[in-house]
Amino acid sequence: MVRLYNLHPFGSQRVVPCKQEPAHFCCGQDLLFVASTAASCRVEVFAVREQGRCEALGSFATLGPVLRMAHSSAGDYLVTIEEKSTATFLRAYMNWRCMSAGSSRVCVRMVGHKMEESYSETLKEQMSVVEMPLSDPPLCISCCPMNGDLLVGCRNKLVMFCLKYLVINQNLTVLDFERSLILHIDNLIPAEVAFCANHIAITTELDVLILKLELVQRSTDRAEQCAQGVSAPEKAVDGGSPSAHTLQLELDEFIICQKPVELLGEESKLCEIPITLESTELPTEDTKHFQLQYLLFRRFAPDQSPFGFCEETKLHSVQLLPVYQTAYEETENKRKLLSLFCFFSLPHVGYLYSIGKLVELISTYQYSEKSEQAVLTPQFLHVITSQNLQCFTVRCSAAAARDEDPYMDTTMKACPPVTLDVCTLRMQLFIGPRAICHFKNHIILLTKADTEDITERRKPTRRMLSRKVDNIKSRTNSESEPGWNLYIINMVSTIQLYREMVDYSKTYENVKTESCIHLLSEAHLLVRAAMMDPHFLKSDEKEDLLRAFRESCAFLGDCYSRFDTKDYYLALPYYRMSGLSMTEVLKRLVSEGDEIQTYERGFIFYLTHSLDEDSNEELSKETGNKILQILYLADPVQLPHILCSPSMRNICPLTAVKYLQKVEKIMPSVVLTLTKAFLALKMGDLTMYEHEMDSYKETALACGFVGQPQLLRQRKEGIVMPTEFALHLKEMQPGLLVAATVALHENSKIELEEADTFFKMLCSSSENTIPQLLVDFWEALLVVSSQEEILQELLLRVTSQYVWRISKKQLPETKPLKTTEDLINSCSHFGLIVPWVTSIMSVGCSSDKDYHEDISRLQSLLCSQSINIASALPVLEPLTEADSVGLTVRVLCSTRLGEYEEAIEQLLRRCPDAAVFYAQHELKGDSQALWWNKLLPELCKRTRLTGNDCPVLISSLKAETLSVIAMELELRDFLSLLPEDGTAAFFLPHLLHCSQRKLLT
Repeated sequence: MVRLYNLHPFGSQRVVPCKQEPAHFCCGQDLLFVASTAASCRVEVFAVREQGRCEALGSFATLGPVLRMAHSSAGDYLVTIEEKSTATFLRAYMNWRCMSAGSSRVCVRMVGHKMEESYSETLKEQMSVVEMPLSDPPLCISCCPMNGDLLVGCRNKLVMFCLKYLVINQNLTVLDFERSLILHIDNLIPAEVAFCANHIAITTELDVLILKLELVQRSTDRAEQCAQGVSAPEKAVDGGSPSAHTLQLELDEFIICQKPVELLGEESKLCEIPITLESTELPTEDTKHFQLQYLLFRRFAPDQSPFGFCEETKLHSVQLLPVYQTAYEETENKRKLLSLFCFFSLPHVGYLYSIGKLVELISTYQYSEKSEQAVLTPQFLHVITSQNLQCFTVRCSAAAARDEDPYMDTTMKACPPVTLDVCTLRMQLFIGPRAICHFKNHIILLTKADTEDITERRKPTRRMLSRKVDNIKSRTNSESEPGWNLYIINMVSTIQLYREMVDYSKTYENVKTESCIHLLSEAHLLVRAAMMDPHFLKSDEKEDLLRAFRESCAFLGDCYSRFDTKDYYLALPYYRMSGLSMTEVLKRLVSEGDEIQTYERGFIFYLTHSLDEDSNEELSKETGNKILQILYLADPVQLPHILCSPSMRNICPLTAVKYLQKVEKIMPSVVLTLTKAFLALKMGDLTMYEHEMDSYKETALACGFVGQPQLLRQRKEGIVMPTEFALHLKEMQPGLLVAATVALHENSKIELEEADTFFKMLCSSSENTIPQLLVDFWEALLVVSSQEEILQELLLRVTSQYVWRISKKQLPETKPLKTTEDLINSCSHFGLIVPWVTSIMSVGCSSDKDYHEDISRLQSLLCSQSINIASALPVLEPLTEADSVGLTVRVLCSTRLGEYEEAIEQLLRRCPDAAVFYAQHELKGDSQALWWNKLLPELCKRTRLTGNDCPVLISSLKAETLSVIAMELELRDFLSLLPEDGTAAFFLPHLLHCSQRKLLT
């Protein structure tokens, strides 16, 4: 549905002082080019100043009457299609500004013609006309606003010319074109083309085709190819068989036309329009290679009535509109294309498509009268009919905002929807509008007065005229019309129109909710579109636009807060974008002394979400009490949550407790009980605190903190801060505090790094000091966590802390919550300490006994299979081999890495008593051969060197090693291992045992 708001987007108007009757005109950057009718064959150039004032810059002659013309800001050239002696010519006028300086020198050259050094210097002071010959007559043209490339439409083909900057010498750069690509399109006669950022839009009388040229890397084996075909079904466009064509000629009363069709994205390949690309550039390393992508095909059917086809049912005003990324200071001069839109129109309806990341129809425009021409801008659509200049709103900024910002349509940011109904802002009466164009804040309008009676002309006709006859009639009338004017109409400033929209919306404030929101949304989109303009940063209205943007967000927030709408939740993002504080929002919405005021869902949604999040704003006691009253009546279940908000820290605890007691009778919960305990601490009522905390078991209380993490931690300026509740638990119930923090982490309420900061601040520790409570947290988290990445991080952290304490002889400042035995029993990452480790420790120095817990935990970790030993080696480095702890660590690491021989070497060298214990526990399976290959020779050698002075070695050799070998080896192998200088009586019992085992088997 199209809405009509009689606003005033059009400001003053001025007449362009043309000397001859205009036939065609186009706009440049602050420029207006006007081509006169066939009588004079000239182009007049005007500079457009403030308020639409025109200043003549000069004029130049053309070869013949101008049929089409376009100006390119990139390169500052004018391109025309001219007619002379029934032939058409394509010409580009370069360096035309010399004409305004009084120079009459003109250089005419062919495209690609090599400039001679002899006259190259004169090119600075003369206009250059570039002739671009074509094999077929040019029908339509379009310049790319991004790079100045030119697209020319001919019968069954499109020709692309690339703009080239030729450096003649240090002081002279000349513009030229290079014909780079031809698109061969069978059975298609383009009526209009549009070209932007390698996107091409083509219209015939009733068809629209949008294509995209994509740059591709061409492989070596295809380097010599000069054409690329795009697959499409080989089928005639008209779809009619020869017999059907004959039948159409024979039966004049029947007209066969194709059905309307719309194909989007990949489906548009089915449009039955085959296209072949032909590259015409000379192959170089920089040659661009393209492939074609179909984006949209749409075919319309002629409008029909009971009396036949309506006159002039054909498409017009195809346009590609680029929208750039919002400018920022550091990238002000680097415009980045954000979105692209395509508009085209039938006489009574216009269509606006987004062809960026997704191809979709975003708006349809219904005109009150038959349209003559339309022009699209980022803010408006301007349409001329036989008597009116109409201004419609557009949705380009709404679509572009979503392409630009991933946080759009979240609780952080919002934007009116793309599907918002379009509306007519103004229908301005003009006599005989014929053509229109637009640039910046101006509309250029050509009018020609009609001599025939208006009422007679508007009577419906039942005659069926062919298009050809009708075109001739229209042209004849146009040439014979006595009165014409070329106007420059100034659009009012964005701020002025924004204010008018806001004022107009107030008339609907208490009557029609949707109309009020609609107008404020239009005002918001108007400002947003202005902020996306590439020249926004240099605009005089910059600060006013930013202020208006925030104000429009506040107005929309008010609407969604006050009105009962299905989109009530939008109050939150709009208020956030407005920059208003909660106190300022409350002043806008809460009436002083009104006890019976009701509040809609949007306001309650904003309140609960704003208070539930971390904020540095502190509300006053009176404001807090008012919020309590509002939420108690509207949403009492939210009271425990909002009372924990940092913004409510000034609330009276006693008043809050009274409200909670009322709520508790209806809906008791653990969170509510914890909130009452929190308030009891603030009041200093320990009796009440203990009563509340005794209401639930510790496990339930720990889970309760997950429901409201702000009871324990709050953020201030992005830093996690412990609450009074957390400080109290640290002193009285540290186990509950650790369990609650573990529950928060496992429920993604607190990150590992945040927990580190939390415990360090809680224990008043320096940045580099690890408090015991944090180690307790890590150990508790090891019990429950299942994420491998976090587990390895935790294992390294606790290992590092154990090593630091042992090496620095530093005791924990508080008693650990769990003993090593508790951890071994509850956590699989702590393993049983093996006997040989105990053996080594039993002969160690007594000074380690003070750090027994940390030593046991470290050894327990290394005895398990969880920790990655390779990663832990740098952490374990501080422990030297000078004592028994270092020895156990080194041997455990060697064992985990499979270096058993190295481990035995260390034990035999440092603690031979434990060597056999180690062998008994670790040398199994494939490593058992070390018993006789390593351990037996070493024990024999050491026994020989020390004699009977080492009973431990003799005992280990006799009691354990020889017994194991006698059981495992054959007699011959056993004998080969025995030393030649050994005592027979010493080895004889084991030899007998080995031989008897053989006989038994």
